[in-house]
Amino acid sequence: MKSKKIICYILLVGFLHSCADYQKYNKKIVDERKYFSSNGFALIYDKKLFDDKIINKKINNEEIVILHNFLKSNTLLKITNPQNSKFVEVKVRKKSNYPKIFNIVISKKISLILELDEDNPYVEIVEKKKNKTFVAAETNIFDEEINVAEKAPVDVIQMDDLSSVSQNYANKLKKDKKFILVINDFYYEESANNLKNLLVKNEKISNLHVKKITVKQHRLLAGPFKNFNALKTTYISLNNLGFENLDIYSE
Repeated sequence: MKSKKIICYILLVGFLHSCADYQKYNKKIVDERKYFSSNGFALIYDKKLFDDKIINKKINNEEIVILHNFLKSNTLLKITNPQNSKFVEVKVRKKSNYPKIFNIVISKKISLILELDEDNPYVEIVEKKKNKTFVAAETNIFDEEINVAEKAPVDVIQMDDLSSVSQNYANKLKKDKKFILVINDFYYEESANNLKNLLVKNEKISNLHVKKITVKQHRLLAGPFKNFNALKTTYISLNNLGFENLDIYSE
């Protein structure tokens, strides 16, 4: 039923000459491997998530560990909190199934290191090339070692001791953030507006708008949303219609 519904939308807005294959107009043939990157929300692991079958793999929350839904084990990722520029570089432990609204599963330890706002656990994820390794002897990489980490030709940062990472965020300054949901790119502005109108009329999805990126690229967006919880309902509604791999960014 889901497939039939989204196919119907595709036919109605003329996907065959608009958005579905927009990339073919601008695609360049690249011989070298493309590295993964994504912006979105992290799922901070909790045992209850496994017990409730929301996630199908267990991890130790006291370790620096991540799970991903399609990247291979040992894929090296840099995970950054854009609000304070703190980051960790860590390998994917294993593949796991979890709700598509989340871009990655991280341990509680990583959340503490990045000082994530657990109500808005927004992160930037970039796959790293594998070259060299060094060990950070100090616990607070994000102060003394951060300059080294940014300049050195390395891809793996191994922590000897993270026990002194502060967990006192009660008085942390929280910046106002707004989140935008990217639904799809279209070649024609008319096609983007047609889909927007259908979603508003038939699915009661509001707060949609079309942004002109270039002459040949028109982006259908939802938002801005004031926090993650406000975004979830729209995301899940679109996901249920068959729109997958929706990207999220903050402004």
